[in-house]
Amino acid sequence: MSLSAPRILFGIHSICLFNRTTAKPYGIAKVIGEASLALTSDLEQLFAGSNKFAWAAEAKTVNSELSLKLKEYPNFLFELFLGAAVTDNALDSDGDISGAVNVKGDSIIDPTNGITVALDSGSDANLKYGKYVLVATGAQAADIFLLSDVDIKRGVDGEYTNDLLKIGTLNASATQDDGATTGLSYTKNGTPAFTVGDTAEFYVRPPSSDSMEAVIGSSATTFPAFGAYIVAQKRADGSIFDMEVYNAVANGMPIGLAENTFSQPEVKVACLYDSSKDAVAKIKHFIPA
Repeated sequence: MSLSAPRILFGIHSICLFNRTTAKPYGIAKVIGEASLALTSDLEQLFAGSNKFAWAAEAKTVNSELSLKLKEYPNFLFELFLGAAVTDNALDSDGDISGAVNVKGDSIIDPTNGITVALDSGSDANLKYGKYVLVATGAQAADIFLLSDVDIKRGVDGEYTNDLLKIGTLNASATQDDGATTGLSYTKNGTPAFTVGDTAEFYVRPPSSDSMEAVIGSSATTFPAFGAYIVAQKRADGSIFDMEVYNAVANGMPIGLAENTFSQPEVKVACLYDSSKDAVAKIKHFIPA
């Protein structure tokens, strides 16, 4: 009789990471460069006498590792690979100001005798994404700095006034409306008395269809174990190959940014023994009838 068709694998289709306790998926990644499951073991070899070659060899402990080359950054990667606390802000039609705090001193951001930074109503098209810093130059005056010009041309074009990234000044008026330039408004509360040299910061997010924030490196950081379900590309004959890793722990994730290049993090995942499954992983191959 003729030989059976060889088992051939081609490409990568998807990776789904899931909760080990509930089996609920964290999400799916489909922009993938590579997923490789490697099980390797050191050999203990027995050398003796004048023989140049080993008389025997036995496998020692097995290192089970999943190598992934990803080309996207879904939220669950930050949670599982970096132990981050991820917030998905979803749709925001108005824009947002966050993190308005004093940095040096405490005389600028103050609801009683300081200022409040707000969105200027109707000027959301001029909001420019980024981190802003205020530096007090007088009792009620400050310079305004924007730490990147990546979004400075949104709406009405903004511009720096010097090489120190200054984009404007806060004057002595009760309310300064910068909606026509930056979409922001500054309101003085009570009788501000800035200390010259004091600083404050805040962040601006223009209207968005989706946005996320991930806090990395908290003192309470943990790296949760998870399961992984990996599916190869469906072949022309309809065959499908998949791998399921039952108990995985990631060891971090690089976030690389390079000139004119898509970011493609390469990560390693330790594949551990799962006592309830009595296995590390399972592979399956399907050929349709």
